[in-house]
Amino acid sequence: MPHDELPSLQRPRYGSIVDDERLSAEEMDERRRQNIAYEYLCHLEEAKRWMEVCLVEELPPTTELEEGLRNGVYLAKLAKFFAPKMVSDKKIYDVEQTRYKKSGLHFRHTDNTVQWLRAMESIGLPKIFYPETTDVYDRKNIPRMIYCIHALSLYLFKLGIAPQIQDLLGKVDFTEEEISNMRKELEKYGIQMPSFSKIGGILANELSVDEAALHAAVIAINEAIEKGIAEQTIITLRNPNAVLTLVAENLAQEYQKELWEAKKGKEENARLKNNCISEEERDAYEELLTQAEIQGTINKVNRLAAVDHINAVIREGNPESTVLALKKPEAQLPAVYPFAAAMYQNELFNLQKQNTTNYLVHEELLIAVEMLSAVALLNQALESNDLVSVQNQLKSPTIGFNNLDETYAERYANELLSIKLETLSQGQENLTWNEIQNCIDMVNIQIQEENERIVAVGYINEAIDEGNPLKTVDGLMLPTANIKAVDPEHAQHYQDVLYHAKSQKLMDPASASKILWLDEIQHAVYEANTHQDKAKQWVTLVVDVNQCLEKDKTSDILSVLKSSVYNTNDILPECANRYYDALAKKKEQKSKSVSTEGSWLKLTLQEKYDYYYNVDSKESSWITPESCLPKESWLTGKEIEDIIEEVTADYIREKMWSASEDLLLRFQATSSGPLLRKEYEARKSFLCEQEEHVVKIQAFWKGHKQRIAYINRRQTFIDHIPSIVKIQSWFRMVTARKNYLSRLQYFSDHKNEIVKIQSLLRANKARDDYKTLVGSENPPLTVIRKFVHLLDQSDLDFQEELEVARLRGEVVTKIRGNQQLEKDLNLMDIKIGLLVKNRITLEDVISHRTKLNKKKGGEILNNSDNQGIKSLSKERRKTLETYQQLFYLLQTNPSYLAKLIFQMPQNKSTKFMDTVIFTIYNYASNQREEYLLLKLFKTALEEEIKSKVDQVQDIVTGNPTVIKMVVSFNRGARGQNTLRQLLAPVVREIIDDKSLIINTNPVDVYKAWVNQLETQTGEASNLPYDVTTEQALTYPEVRNKLEASNENLRRVIDKVLNSIISSLDLLPYGLRYIAKVLKNSIHEKFPDATEDELLKIVGNLLYYRYMNPAIVAPDGFDIIDMTAGGQINSDQRRNLGSVAKILQHAASNKLFEGENQHLSSMNNYLSETYQKFRKYFKEACDVPEPEEKFNMDKYTDVVTVSKPVIFISIEEIISTHSLLLEHQDAIAPEKQDLLNELLELLGEVPHVESFLGEGTIDPNDPNKANTLSQLSKTELSLSLTSKYDLRDGEAIDGQRLMIKTKKLIIDVIRNQPGNTLTEILETPATTQQETDHATDMVSRAIKDSKTPDEMKHSQSMVEDAQLPLEQKKRKIQRNLRTLEQTGLVSSKNKYQDILNEIAKDIRNQRIYRKLRKAELAKLQQTLKALNEKAAFYEEQINYYDTYIKTCLDNLKIKNSRRSIKLDGKGEPKGARRMKPVKYTAAKLHEKGVLLGIDDLQTNQFKNVTFDIVSTEDVGIFDVKSKFLGVEMEKVQLNIQDLLEMQYEGVAVMKMFDKVKVNVNLLIYLLNKKFYGK
Repeated sequence: MPHDELPSLQRPRYGSIVDDERLSAEEMDERRRQNIAYEYLCHLEEAKRWMEVCLVEELPPTTELEEGLRNGVYLAKLAKFFAPKMVSDKKIYDVEQTRYKKSGLHFRHTDNTVQWLRAMESIGLPKIFYPETTDVYDRKNIPRMIYCIHALSLYLFKLGIAPQIQDLLGKVDFTEEEISNMRKELEKYGIQMPSFSKIGGILANELSVDEAALHAAVIAINEAIEKGIAEQTIITLRNPNAVLTLVAENLAQEYQKELWEAKKGKEENARLKNNCISEEERDAYEELLTQAEIQGTINKVNRLAAVDHINAVIREGNPESTVLALKKPEAQLPAVYPFAAAMYQNELFNLQKQNTTNYLVHEELLIAVEMLSAVALLNQALESNDLVSVQNQLKSPTIGFNNLDETYAERYANELLSIKLETLSQGQENLTWNEIQNCIDMVNIQIQEENERIVAVGYINEAIDEGNPLKTVDGLMLPTANIKAVDPEHAQHYQDVLYHAKSQKLMDPASASKILWLDEIQHAVYEANTHQDKAKQWVTLVVDVNQCLEKDKTSDILSVLKSSVYNTNDILPECANRYYDALAKKKEQKSKSVSTEGSWLKLTLQEKYDYYYNVDSKESSWITPESCLPKESWLTGKEIEDIIEEVTADYIREKMWSASEDLLLRFQATSSGPLLRKEYEARKSFLCEQEEHVVKIQAFWKGHKQRIAYINRRQTFIDHIPSIVKIQSWFRMVTARKNYLSRLQYFSDHKNEIVKIQSLLRANKARDDYKTLVGSENPPLTVIRKFVHLLDQSDLDFQEELEVARLRGEVVTKIRGNQQLEKDLNLMDIKIGLLVKNRITLEDVISHRTKLNKKKGGEILNNSDNQGIKSLSKERRKTLETYQQLFYLLQTNPSYLAKLIFQMPQNKSTKFMDTVIFTIYNYASNQREEYLLLKLFKTALEEEIKSKVDQVQDIVTGNPTVIKMVVSFNRGARGQNTLRQLLAPVVREIIDDKSLIINTNPVDVYKAWVNQLETQTGEASNLPYDVTTEQALTYPEVRNKLEASNENLRRVIDKVLNSIISSLDLLPYGLRYIAKVLKNSIHEKFPDATEDELLKIVGNLLYYRYMNPAIVAPDGFDIIDMTAGGQINSDQRRNLGSVAKILQHAASNKLFEGENQHLSSMNNYLSETYQKFRKYFKEACDVPEPEEKFNMDKYTDVVTVSKPVIFISIEEIISTHSLLLEHQDAIAPEKQDLLNELLELLGEVPHVESFLGEGTIDPNDPNKANTLSQLSKTELSLSLTSKYDLRDGEAIDGQRLMIKTKKLIIDVIRNQPGNTLTEILETPATTQQETDHATDMVSRAIKDSKTPDEMKHSQSMVEDAQLPLEQKKRKIQRNLRTLEQTGLVSSKNKYQDILNEIAKDIRNQRIYRKLRKAELAKLQQTLKALNEKAAFYEEQINYYDTYIKTCLDNLKIKNSRRSIKLDGKGEPKGARRMKPVKYTAAKLHEKGVLLGIDDLQTNQFKNVTFDIVSTEDVGIFDVKSKFLGVEMEKVQLNIQDLLEMQYEGVAVMKMFDKVKVNVNLLIYLLNKKFYGK
């Protein structure tokens, strides 16, 4: 709540001690501390108001301001106000303070304070004023921050950026509690209060100018003024040393004129003064204008120019231009608020028109703008519905309202709010000053009227108490009372009613007041007038009816009644005569008993007010007349109404049962209508309740009549029986024959249509049955029986199963072979690269070439032919079966491998994943393996996120093992085709476009441009060759080329992005599912993470890790086909890299800043692209679970026809066994774990020889190691089985028994029909059914004999199939009882559960066949791609072979130092060896080869010598070290190791564990001394 300013003459509560006070030392110290707190609160209020003016925004109350500034939001907004180029809304954290309001301060709020400090630094505020960040955020020194704001305000005022801060000391009031609280807060932190009064002096010292330079600048200005040339004067005025502000060049002539006049006036005064002053005492500035006088003159000219400009824009009528003109600092006007621009324009325009000169001078503008700004603030407060602010604005002296009584400020505010809403609805935004003044005047008038009305109410109550009707009427008719509808003739009745109302109020204990208020008096007057109206109506009714009866006017009775009764609907025209007769009869009876007849009629209202009417004199009175004789022969109003009501009710009862709907509505409108209708409904309800008896009575009567008619007709038939029989026979015969012939002819005419209809009906029936099978929750047995044939395995099924199994094996083998070839080729690349550096390593290259040729020729592949278990020795069969069970357990339980991955070092785990894990899952060559591999990926990823990810960004910044494994797998053979389909067309288009040039580096573009200029002109350019990015961007040619590159970049990126987004369905399901798991796991661990953060992580996986490398290096990921030796040139590589870079930024929503500022024009495009990516990433995560996708569950292996098979080498089996034993405790800590049991059965890790069995390898074979190495790569095909599969005789597994029972039921229902399974099982089979069943079983046996072994059923199922039909049924019944005990089926629903399972198998069989065909096509496509890749590798091998042969030919020609044999051996032993090379350590240190020796000074290097000797082995050198001639140590160097170190970027190595040498210079030395390089 803002604090009100005190009147200017009022002393402040604190800040001074009254002279006559006598205080103790403690009291004076207490007063001093209170004064400090009060002064600090005043400074807070000053800072608050100044910031509100700058920000045009309301800040928290003064006492809450310190806490409100801690989050730095208002400080950052202030920084945006005076340094908008440095701070924008986007850079302000939590700009709406939603997070701060929800959960308090966050560390990122300190960013706002830092931006404020940097902004102050950018404008040059001295750092002596700056607070620390912790002073604000941790509230360590908030007064320091307020001190800085005060200094900033003064500095900005001097720069002309902001208004001057107010001095409110002693002008604002705070409560005792607020001051005490602030004092306690200051004492709590022990803060030394800064000296706010010294800010100006400190700022002047910090910003001191050169006095000599200032003096010289002022002298120059005075000289220029003397010359009278405005152009020269303006130049001197703009001199920075003059420290002049707001100098406008277009006002040069005006400045010259005003300054000339000012200077001449000063010179004239100086002449008068100098007449009496000596020459020595004269000051140079007595005749010269000072800097302050010059500045004042400039401000005056600026002000006059600004006023001219303001008047001009006011005439133009543009509100925005008017506000801008008023806001200019040169105008020196109060603050202006843009939201009220229209009001400023209209009001100032009207004011300008009222002026005779049609011109507003500065003083008029000052007063008008001050008043209009106050009105604008008042309108703003009204719009925000802030009553307190409205009241404060009304009290503001600047607004200048007349007749404003602050006592009624709240009432003014409420009335203004209602007027504001009304004007807003009419399209007017702001209230004008006149409208507000009119509102105040109106409220004042209302208040005056209310006061007068209160006086009138008191007078009326006094008259009521006196019981004087005339005085009461006089009070009611007072104009100030404003009582409506007062009739002086009814004074007595007003008195009675008012007196009764007041009496009731006096008796009411809940009433707070004992007098009648205005609304109660008005209500009483209305009530009295109502009584008068009722009395008149009553008189009219009684007089008119009685007179009509006396005059015997029967025809007039209806009109008389209708004109007099209250409810005309009570008068029914049909009853006119009845009304008259009843009334006449009643009057006649009443007249007979009358003895004396008067003329007065009496009416009692509400049982307390009597009304009298004289029939003869027409007098009426509310007071009992003196001689009041009643007219007893006349019917009273009550009697007339009763008679009418009775007649009407009788008529309605009479006509109710036969009345139409319209008539019923008329009856309902009468006074007694609803009651009579209720009575009617009750009677009708009674008859309905007794309907049975009513019907019996009616039926009895109708039956009696029909029986008589029937007897008569029957007697007629009896009399003519023979004739009737003849007629009937003849007619029936004729009709039947006619119908038959007609129908027969119709069928003959429409034979084709009938056939179609029958076909359609059969098809519809079959379709309905299939829909029932697919869609019904419980399909009936009759439907299932029609489709059981679909479960039969045809020859095509077996052929496809075998083909799929064969292709899986070929794909896995091909993948492994290609991977090995790729690794060897990469190694060959490295070795050839090393060969280029040192030809002595050609021997190693030849050796590797020989190995490659063997692989190319198929030597290794032949050894790697898939070997089954039967090819091994019999004694090893049991061990291999255990391995089969082990790998089955690893494959189906992903937690083991997931834990094992994280137990190994990263370098080992990567190799383990690339070989063993993908091998165990057959590279996901079918749905089962892909399903299990995805379960492994999911388990491992969740484990890695749970244990290793501490922050959301760790997934992006790190290199998670599982993510790397998923990407590697999906970029392999399985996902390669996807990447090719996604990216190959657009990447090929980019590469083939020779005219496409994308270069976003300004320096590179600049250098290319300079080179082009020199090439075209043939002359050296004068442009510099080395430039920075900023310098390069100053050239228009560079900017144009960059813009062209950006345009090309956007065009190409649109194509790539469209290709990616439109091909979402091509993205591998496994990759999309892992993206979904990744998103959900991160969200589960970090629930506060936003949707954008989660989608950026998904984008990091899908785009950055999966697609981005393929775009950057399409040749390395087989996205495009490259010939051997072919490569992408640098321009094409740069184009692809630029595209990938932009897409990477867009996928992560990272804008270009800092070093990439020159690309900031792409930021909007990046944001648009990110939104497309965001939608793409979100849709990519929308995939079903693997169980639903692959239709898999834990029982799938039990149902599958063929067993799972993997192809794995002996080396990988042994390696896996070794790793499991090594990390057994970590991956299977429980002793009872199944894995521990299998590892115990296997025992220790076998060697290759022991694995294959003794005698496999000749112990005397000289190439035994090589043979063992080759044999270790022998691949085995393992048929995986579970060790814990149930055998016959063991405890029956529910699912396995369910499968057996289903097969038996299918055999039974094929041959024996029935509506339910229970009915079939209980009904004995016929002989024919048994015969048909036996025939079917013989046919099945013949078909099973042709089935491959791996796809045959178990022996128990074969034996069950041979049972007779009745035995099968008995076995089914036994099995069903067992299954019912396990809860899998129930006899209560006639075993519908097992029928549902059979129906599910029928549906799944179709799906499985469809998926198998798709898998077959996919395997063929993958195998084709693998073969093409292998052919490419072979082409590369041929290319390398040609290259090596060329190297050999060249080597034979140039061989001068050493011969190299193809077998890798050197010269014979007797050949000449090269002389050793000797160097001192000092010499090697001088050459840079030796960098230092541990524990030895440089001056001792001369005592150390090194002998380098070439050995007989190629590339091997002995290095001997000697110290003072004594041989110390010897070390051997391998040139191959040195080259590999150089290739890996190792620059420094150690010899003898203490000598540091430079690897590159050491290689150079060896080449020079031993190979002449």
